[in-house]
Amino acid sequence: MDDRLLIMKGISKAFPGVQALSNVDFELYKGEVHALLGENGAGKSTLMKILTGIYQKDSGKIFYQGKEVEIPDTKEAQELGISIIHQELNLALDLTIAQNIFIGREPKKGFNLFLDEKELNKKAQKLFDRLNIQLNPKDLVGNLSVAKQQMVEIAKALSFDSKILIMDEPTAALTDSEIDSLFAIIRNLRKDGVGIIYISHRMEELKQITDRATVMRDGTYVGTINMAEATIDQIISMMVGRQIYQNQKPEIQARNREKVLEVRNLNRGSMIKDVNFSLHRGEILGFAGLMGAGRTEVARAIFGADPLETGEIFINGKKIHIKSPNDAVRNGIGYLSEDRKQFGLMLEMDVKANVAIAAMKNFIQLGWLNNTNINKQSARMVDSLKIKTPSINQQVKNLSGGNQQKVVIGKWLTRDSDILIFDEPTRGIDIGAKDEIYKLLNELASQGKSIIMISSELPEILRMSHRVIVMCEGRITGELRNDEKISQEEIMALATKRIG
Repeated sequence: MDDRLLIMKGISKAFPGVQALSNVDFELYKGEVHALLGENGAGKSTLMKILTGIYQKDSGKIFYQGKEVEIPDTKEAQELGISIIHQELNLALDLTIAQNIFIGREPKKGFNLFLDEKELNKKAQKLFDRLNIQLNPKDLVGNLSVAKQQMVEIAKALSFDSKILIMDEPTAALTDSEIDSLFAIIRNLRKDGVGIIYISHRMEELKQITDRATVMRDGTYVGTINMAEATIDQIISMMVGRQIYQNQKPEIQARNREKVLEVRNLNRGSMIKDVNFSLHRGEILGFAGLMGAGRTEVARAIFGADPLETGEIFINGKKIHIKSPNDAVRNGIGYLSEDRKQFGLMLEMDVKANVAIAAMKNFIQLGWLNNTNINKQSARMVDSLKIKTPSINQQVKNLSGGNQQKVVIGKWLTRDSDILIFDEPTRGIDIGAKDEIYKLLNELASQGKSIIMISSELPEILRMSHRVIVMCEGRITGELRNDEKISQEEIMALATKRIG
């Protein structure tokens, strides 16, 4: 008996100026968790968009449950039982959780004329009970954290009773306990015969939860391997075709470097409580902690995105007043948000506009915009950051997640900010692109830039940070120098240490 749920054979797809897929094969068995791996731009998302009817293949065949099928649109994919949880959140922020989950499929009453809000919320609650997550169906999605919005996306996908479930970076914004809950759900779905296509760049996750892995590179099929037999080095080699140095440590810094930023007694509600720290020239200062520890809130307060109740901020020894992001930018601070689509990019604009926007005044001469200089600077950023794009005129929304992240970095490098705050700089980015960003951050630090790096990945914190600030429930619970023998366990102990 053939247990293959899905066969994709010889799939090709081209866009203007780009051959996104070339003769790609992929198979999925019933009850299998199959990893789909590759660097950003390798073609993973394009292949899945073809499977879910978002794109149409140029050539090749798709067999689903033993029959050849055409998938002309997303509605057909959903009716077949194929659902996807996108890497980037795709929710209506002004609707409730329940309304988001069942949008277009709402239960009706009164001769099918009126929305049955009670039944809608009841159906949503059943899903939450199944997922073992604490959500109120009546809450507005716009008021949720990124992690909770991600769980809404998962619940929405599972509401279709899918036979194939595609998960694109589903754990990027989840805590360890939330990941454990998700994995429990995945294992139950596997027992029920659901085939799961799992896209992630977190190697430790892949070894835990996936059965096989198919690797893509530059829009082509590289190979399929059994995860139980594969090593992480082997997987990375297949993905990037080169060696990646994952376990490097930062160079030890002199202790007497001058302070470029100092914050004193920052307070804002329950999320920022008496926060004090300093940042030195050429330093990468890591901020570690669990979801909700207050790290992002501190960054947003320093950048002027959220108002402070009390506290002082000093740059190069001078007290400054930051009431808005414009004040922060004028004082040499750049901020790369964890939610790049909402706060970091103009998705409908092209690469060159996004790169230039934070430093637009520098490109104005005699009252006119100097497009030649904008083009030169944008091309320089595309080249130095290795941004995969057909041209600087490409709309940013058409780039992969990792390349979008690089465009945001290019924006602040163009502004030439002295203090750079990177909030989850490698979230949703593959191993190869991570390595490039790590090298870039080290180069910036060596040039005298000062960097605050917020990350939920402890190996990343240990690899990149000269010092580590650990937070728990809005407070700093510890500070560690990375020239000492510090461990993930030590950081985690501080990240769960409640004070007061």
